[in-house]
Amino acid sequence: MPALNFKHLRYFWMVAKAGSIAKASEQLHLTPQSVSGQITAFEARIGVDLFKRVGRRLELTEAGRRVLHYAEEIFALGDELVEALNDPSSPQVEPLRVGIADSVPKQVAYRLVAPALQLDTPTRLVCREGRLAALLAELSIHRLDMVIADRPLPGNLNVRAYTHSLGESALVVLGHPSLHQGEDGFPQLLDEAPFLLPGEDVNVRASLLRWFESKRVRPRIVGEFDDSALMTAFGRAGAGYFAVPEAVAQDVTEQTGAQIVGRVPEIAEQLYAITAERRSTHPAIVAISAAAAASGFALAGQDGQD
Repeated sequence: MPALNFKHLRYFWMVAKAGSIAKASEQLHLTPQSVSGQITAFEARIGVDLFKRVGRRLELTEAGRRVLHYAEEIFALGDELVEALNDPSSPQVEPLRVGIADSVPKQVAYRLVAPALQLDTPTRLVCREGRLAALLAELSIHRLDMVIADRPLPGNLNVRAYTHSLGESALVVLGHPSLHQGEDGFPQLLDEAPFLLPGEDVNVRASLLRWFESKRVRPRIVGEFDDSALMTAFGRAGAGYFAVPEAVAQDVTEQTGAQIVGRVPEIAEQLYAITAERRSTHPAIVAISAAAAASGFALAGQDGQD
Protein backbone atom coordinates (compact mmCIF):
# COMPACT_ATOMS: atom_id res chain seq x y z
CA MET A 1 0.00 0.00 0.00
CA PRO A 2 1.55 3.36 -1.01
CA ALA A 3 1.94 6.15 1.51
CA LEU A 4 -1.19 8.20 2.16
CA ASN A 5 -1.42 11.49 0.27
CA PHE A 6 -2.89 13.92 2.82
CA LYS A 7 -3.75 16.51 0.16
CA HIS A 8 -5.93 13.91 -1.56
CA LEU A 9 -7.43 12.96 1.81
CA ARG A 10 -8.37 16.57 2.55
CA TYR A 11 -10.01 17.01 -0.86
CA PHE A 12 -12.00 13.82 -0.28
CA TRP A 13 -12.98 15.03 3.21
CA MET A 14 -14.14 18.38 1.84
CA VAL A 15 -16.26 16.72 -0.87
CA ALA A 16 -17.79 14.29 1.64
CA LYS A 17 -18.62 17.13 4.03
CA ALA A 18 -19.94 19.47 1.34
CA GLY A 19 -22.00 16.78 -0.37
CA SER A 20 -20.84 17.59 -3.89
CA ILE A 21 -17.70 18.36 -5.90
CA ALA A 22 -19.13 21.73 -6.96
CA LYS A 23 -19.63 22.95 -3.38
CA ALA A 24 -16.27 21.60 -2.26
CA SER A 25 -14.48 23.30 -5.17
CA GLU A 26 -15.98 26.65 -4.13
CA GLN A 27 -14.68 26.20 -0.59
CA LEU A 28 -11.27 25.10 -1.85
CA HIS A 29 -11.13 27.88 -4.50
CA LEU A 30 -10.41 25.29 -7.19
CA THR A 31 -12.22 24.25 -10.33
CA PRO A 32 -14.56 21.25 -10.12
CA GLN A 33 -12.42 19.48 -12.72
CA SER A 34 -9.34 19.85 -10.53
CA VAL A 35 -11.09 18.51 -7.43
CA SER A 36 -12.63 15.63 -9.41
CA GLY A 37 -9.20 14.74 -10.76
CA GLN A 38 -7.72 14.71 -7.25
CA ILE A 39 -10.49 12.39 -6.01
CA THR A 40 -9.95 10.06 -8.96
CA ALA A 41 -6.21 10.00 -8.27
CA PHE A 42 -6.89 9.27 -4.58
CA GLU A 43 -9.20 6.35 -5.43
CA ALA A 44 -6.63 4.93 -7.85
CA ARG A 45 -3.89 5.27 -5.23
CA ILE A 46 -5.76 3.43 -2.46
CA GLY A 47 -7.51 0.97 -4.78
CA VAL A 48 -11.15 1.52 -3.75
CA ASP A 49 -14.11 3.59 -4.92
CA LEU A 50 -15.06 6.24 -2.37
CA PHE A 51 -18.19 7.65 -3.99
CA LYS A 52 -21.05 6.34 -6.08
CA ARG A 53 -23.37 8.50 -8.15
CA VAL A 54 -27.09 8.30 -7.36
CA GLY A 55 -28.91 10.49 -9.85
CA ARG A 56 -27.20 13.86 -9.60
CA ARG A 57 -25.94 13.21 -6.07
CA LEU A 58 -22.74 11.67 -4.82
CA GLU A 59 -23.05 9.13 -2.05
CA LEU A 60 -20.27 7.55 -0.03
CA THR A 61 -19.55 3.88 -0.57
CA GLU A 62 -18.95 1.62 2.44
CA ALA A 63 -15.20 2.16 1.94
CA GLY A 64 -15.83 5.90 1.65
CA ARG A 65 -17.62 5.94 5.01
CA ARG A 66 -14.69 4.16 6.63
CA VAL A 67 -12.17 6.59 5.12
CA LEU A 68 -14.33 9.54 6.22
CA HIS A 69 -14.35 8.24 9.80
CA TYR A 70 -10.54 8.20 9.86
CA ALA A 71 -10.31 11.56 8.09
CA GLU A 72 -12.53 13.18 10.73
CA GLU A 73 -10.18 12.03 13.49
CA ILE A 74 -7.02 12.93 11.57
CA PHE A 75 -8.12 16.51 10.86
CA ALA A 76 -9.58 16.94 14.36
CA LEU A 77 -6.17 16.04 15.78
CA GLY A 78 -4.58 18.47 13.34
CA ASP A 79 -6.83 21.27 14.63
CA GLU A 80 -5.87 20.37 18.22
CA LEU A 81 -2.20 20.54 17.29
CA VAL A 82 -2.61 24.02 15.80
CA GLU A 83 -4.49 25.21 18.90
CA ALA A 84 -1.82 23.78 21.20
CA LEU A 85 0.96 25.49 19.26
CA ASN A 86 -0.89 28.81 19.28
CA ASP A 87 -1.46 28.61 23.03
CA PRO A 88 1.35 26.65 24.73
CA SER A 89 -0.05 27.50 28.17
CA SER A 90 -3.37 25.75 27.53
CA PRO A 91 -3.73 22.37 29.31
CA GLN A 92 -3.33 19.28 27.17
CA VAL A 93 -6.64 17.48 26.71
CA GLU A 94 -6.24 13.72 26.95
CA PRO A 95 -8.81 11.79 24.89
CA LEU A 96 -10.64 8.79 26.34
CA ARG A 97 -12.17 6.54 23.69
CA VAL A 98 -14.79 4.27 25.22
CA GLY A 99 -16.76 1.58 23.43
CA ILE A 100 -20.14 0.77 24.96
CA ALA A 101 -21.85 -2.48 23.97
CA ASP A 102 -25.44 -2.13 22.77
CA SER A 103 -26.56 -4.45 25.55
CA VAL A 104 -25.37 -2.13 28.35
CA PRO A 105 -28.23 0.05 29.69
CA LYS A 106 -27.62 3.69 28.80
CA GLN A 107 -28.27 4.91 32.35
CA VAL A 108 -25.57 2.51 33.56
CA ALA A 109 -23.14 3.64 30.86
CA TYR A 110 -23.64 7.28 31.87
CA ARG A 111 -23.06 6.54 35.57
CA LEU A 112 -19.85 4.69 34.79
CA VAL A 113 -18.38 7.10 32.26
CA ALA A 114 -19.44 10.45 33.80
CA PRO A 115 -16.56 10.52 36.37
CA ALA A 116 -14.10 10.80 33.47
CA LEU A 117 -15.40 14.34 32.86
CA GLN A 118 -14.92 15.39 36.49
CA LEU A 119 -11.15 15.01 36.66
CA ASP A 120 -8.80 17.91 37.33
CA THR A 121 -6.99 16.91 34.13
CA PRO A 122 -9.11 17.89 31.09
CA THR A 123 -10.47 14.86 29.25
CA ARG A 124 -12.16 14.68 25.87
CA LEU A 125 -14.62 11.80 25.93
CA VAL A 126 -15.27 9.87 22.71
CA CYS A 127 -18.04 7.25 22.99
CA ARG A 128 -18.66 4.54 20.40
CA GLU A 129 -21.66 2.22 20.58
CA GLY A 130 -22.10 -1.10 18.82
CA ARG A 131 -21.88 -4.86 19.03
CA LEU A 132 -19.25 -6.24 21.36
CA ALA A 133 -17.23 -8.08 18.68
CA ALA A 134 -16.90 -4.93 16.57
CA LEU A 135 -15.88 -2.84 19.57
CA LEU A 136 -13.25 -5.38 20.61
CA ALA A 137 -11.83 -5.28 17.10
CA GLU A 138 -11.44 -1.50 17.51
CA LEU A 139 -9.79 -2.07 20.91
CA SER A 140 -7.32 -4.53 19.40
CA ILE A 141 -5.96 -1.87 17.03
CA HIS A 142 -5.89 0.78 19.77
CA ARG A 143 -8.75 2.85 18.35
CA LEU A 144 -10.50 2.42 21.71
CA ASP A 145 -9.01 2.65 25.20
CA MET A 146 -11.75 0.69 26.93
CA VAL A 147 -14.89 -1.33 26.20
CA ILE A 148 -17.78 -1.57 28.68
CA ALA A 149 -19.77 -4.79 28.27
CA ASP A 150 -22.17 -7.09 30.09
CA ARG A 151 -19.88 -10.10 29.68
CA PRO A 152 -16.14 -10.85 29.93
CA LEU A 153 -13.87 -11.04 26.91
CA PRO A 154 -15.19 -13.96 24.78
CA GLY A 155 -12.70 -16.79 24.57
CA ASN A 156 -13.30 -17.39 20.86
CA LEU A 157 -12.00 -13.96 19.82
CA ASN A 158 -8.34 -13.55 18.98
CA VAL A 159 -7.98 -10.27 20.89
CA ARG A 160 -5.25 -9.58 23.42
CA ALA A 161 -7.12 -7.79 26.19
CA TYR A 162 -7.97 -8.03 29.88
CA THR A 163 -11.31 -8.14 31.68
CA HIS A 164 -11.96 -6.10 34.84
CA SER A 165 -15.14 -6.63 36.86
CA LEU A 166 -17.08 -3.41 37.52
CA GLY A 167 -19.89 -4.93 39.58
CA GLU A 168 -23.35 -6.44 39.34
CA SER A 169 -26.97 -5.68 40.12
CA ALA A 170 -30.10 -7.82 40.48
CA LEU A 171 -32.86 -7.38 37.92
CA VAL A 172 -36.27 -5.83 38.48
CA VAL A 173 -39.28 -6.06 36.18
CA LEU A 174 -41.09 -2.86 35.21
CA GLY A 175 -44.32 -2.21 33.40
CA HIS A 176 -46.55 0.68 32.39
CA PRO A 177 -49.61 1.02 34.69
CA SER A 178 -51.89 0.23 31.75
CA LEU A 179 -50.52 -3.34 31.72
CA HIS A 180 -51.58 -4.24 35.26
CA GLN A 181 -54.81 -6.23 35.17
CA GLY A 182 -56.33 -8.62 37.70
CA GLU A 183 -55.04 -9.37 41.17
CA ASP A 184 -52.24 -11.80 40.38
CA GLY A 185 -49.01 -11.22 42.26
CA PHE A 186 -45.49 -11.30 40.90
CA PRO A 187 -44.36 -13.21 38.92
CA GLN A 188 -47.75 -14.79 38.06
CA LEU A 189 -48.92 -11.50 36.51
CA LEU A 190 -46.34 -12.07 33.75
CA ASP A 191 -48.08 -15.26 32.57
CA GLU A 192 -49.39 -14.63 29.02
CA ALA A 193 -48.65 -10.90 29.49
CA PRO A 194 -46.67 -9.00 26.81
CA PHE A 195 -42.95 -8.95 27.53
CA LEU A 196 -40.00 -7.17 25.91
CA LEU A 197 -37.09 -9.61 25.86
CA PRO A 198 -33.41 -8.66 25.64
CA GLY A 199 -31.84 -9.72 22.32
CA GLU A 200 -29.51 -12.63 21.75
CA ASP A 201 -26.46 -10.43 22.30
CA VAL A 202 -27.58 -9.56 25.84
CA ASN A 203 -26.01 -11.78 28.48
CA VAL A 204 -29.00 -12.01 30.86
CA ARG A 205 -31.41 -13.20 28.16
CA ALA A 206 -30.80 -16.93 28.70
CA SER A 207 -31.01 -16.58 32.48
CA LEU A 208 -34.29 -14.69 32.16
CA LEU A 209 -35.81 -17.41 29.97
CA ARG A 210 -34.74 -20.10 32.46
CA TRP A 211 -36.22 -18.04 35.29
CA PHE A 212 -39.58 -17.92 33.49
CA GLU A 213 -39.53 -21.72 33.25
CA SER A 214 -38.61 -22.14 36.92
CA LYS A 215 -41.53 -19.91 37.96
CA ARG A 216 -43.91 -21.64 35.50
CA VAL A 217 -44.86 -18.40 33.78
CA ARG A 218 -45.03 -17.97 30.02
CA PRO A 219 -44.94 -14.32 29.00
CA ARG A 220 -45.99 -13.47 25.47
CA ILE A 221 -42.79 -12.21 23.84
CA VAL A 222 -43.81 -9.24 21.69
CA GLY A 223 -40.33 -7.89 20.94
CA GLU A 224 -36.62 -8.62 21.23
CA PHE A 225 -34.06 -5.82 21.59
CA ASP A 226 -30.26 -5.75 21.51
CA ASP A 227 -30.39 -2.02 22.30
CA SER A 228 -31.56 -1.40 25.87
CA ALA A 229 -32.57 2.21 25.11
CA LEU A 230 -34.92 1.05 22.35
CA MET A 231 -36.42 -1.58 24.64
CA THR A 232 -37.01 1.07 27.31
CA ALA A 233 -38.70 3.31 24.74
CA PHE A 234 -41.17 0.53 23.90
CA GLY A 235 -41.67 -0.07 27.62
CA ARG A 236 -42.47 3.61 28.10
CA ALA A 237 -45.20 3.26 25.49
CA GLY A 238 -46.75 0.33 27.35
CA ALA A 239 -45.84 -2.31 24.76
CA GLY A 240 -44.88 -4.83 27.44
CA TYR A 241 -43.14 -5.56 30.71
CA PHE A 242 -39.34 -5.35 30.67
CA ALA A 243 -36.37 -5.98 32.97
CA VAL A 244 -33.67 -3.52 34.02
CA PRO A 245 -30.86 -3.57 36.60
CA GLU A 246 -32.11 -2.63 40.05
CA ALA A 247 -29.31 -0.07 40.36
CA VAL A 248 -30.95 2.14 37.72
CA ALA A 249 -34.59 1.20 38.23
CA GLN A 250 -35.48 4.49 39.92
CA ASP A 251 -34.04 6.48 37.01
CA VAL A 252 -36.00 4.38 34.51
CA THR A 253 -39.29 4.72 36.40
CA GLU A 254 -38.88 8.51 36.55
CA GLN A 255 -38.11 8.72 32.82
CA THR A 256 -40.74 6.28 31.55
CA GLY A 257 -43.63 6.32 34.04
CA ALA A 258 -43.30 2.55 34.33
CA GLN A 259 -43.63 0.95 37.76
CA ILE A 260 -41.62 -1.77 39.45
CA VAL A 261 -43.78 -4.90 39.61
CA GLY A 262 -41.22 -7.32 41.05
CA ARG A 263 -37.59 -8.15 41.79
CA VAL A 264 -35.56 -11.03 40.32
CA PRO A 265 -32.71 -11.57 42.80
CA GLU A 266 -31.73 -14.86 41.14
CA ILE A 267 -30.39 -12.99 38.08
CA ALA A 268 -27.60 -10.43 38.20
CA GLU A 269 -26.72 -7.98 35.43
CA GLN A 270 -22.92 -7.94 35.40
CA LEU A 271 -20.66 -5.27 33.99
CA TYR A 272 -17.07 -5.44 32.84
CA ALA A 273 -14.41 -3.10 31.56
CA ILE A 274 -12.21 -4.65 28.86
CA THR A 275 -8.87 -2.95 28.24
CA ALA A 276 -5.72 -3.66 26.27
CA GLU A 277 -3.66 -3.30 29.45
CA ARG A 278 -3.76 -5.52 32.51
CA ARG A 279 -3.44 -2.50 34.79
CA SER A 280 -4.58 0.66 33.11
CA THR A 281 -2.80 3.90 33.98
CA HIS A 282 -5.16 6.20 32.09
CA PRO A 283 -6.50 8.56 34.79
CA ALA A 284 -10.03 8.52 33.36
CA ILE A 285 -10.18 4.70 33.32
CA VAL A 286 -8.91 4.63 36.91
CA ALA A 287 -11.68 7.11 37.86
CA ILE A 288 -14.33 4.98 36.14
CA SER A 289 -13.21 1.87 38.01
CA ALA A 290 -13.19 3.71 41.32
CA ALA A 291 -16.66 5.14 40.72
CA ALA A 292 -18.04 1.71 39.83
CA ALA A 293 -16.76 0.32 43.11
CA ALA A 294 -18.83 2.93 44.99
CA SER A 295 -21.99 2.72 42.86
CA GLY A 296 -25.15 0.70 43.15
CA PHE A 297 -23.66 -1.75 40.67
CA ALA A 298 -20.91 -2.95 43.00
CA LEU A 299 -22.45 -5.55 45.29
CA ALA A 300 -20.84 -7.75 47.89
CA GLY A 301 -17.86 -9.65 46.54
CA GLN A 302 -17.09 -7.15 43.76
CA ASP A 303 -13.80 -5.33 44.15
CA GLY A 304 -13.45 -3.82 40.68
CA GLN A 305 -10.31 -5.79 39.93
CA ASP A 306 -9.49 -8.65 37.54
